[in-house]
Amino acid sequence: MPETSDSQILDILQQVRTIALVGASEKTNRPSHKVMHYLQQQGYRVIPVNPGLAGQQLLGETVYADLKSLPVPVDMADLFLAPQRTDTVIDQAIAMNIPALWLQIGVINQKGAERARQAGLKVVMDRCPKMEIPRLIPRP
Repeated sequence: MPETSDSQILDILQQVRTIALVGASEKTNRPSHKVMHYLQQQGYRVIPVNPGLAGQQLLGETVYADLKSLPVPVDMADLFLAPQRTDTVIDQAIAMNIPALWLQIGVINQKGAERARQAGLKVVMDRCPKMEIPRLIPRP
């Protein structure tokens, strides 16, 4: 499986404007909550996806049950899910032609990532945008 290069990651981060964060948590100590807040601070619109919180508000955005329920197109799906729970979401992202798929640190699904790449999606796996942004986009 090809590793995503720094230039490919940077390209994704610069092209993306709207992100669906799948597995968003209302708990402020959870990594998904911290990453959502950070991405909002960086100027991205982040739409939380969590079936257990659907209809509630999280960091100023309405939570949706799944990708298919989103009211607007997104440029990237960022997955905070156990690897064995990612196939359905990956298949939804492919069906919806979401341009980029990001699997968080520890979220490794080689077959799902390969399916997404074959369908034309850009894929980043086992990385975190909260760590990649300051590494690849230095602030003055």
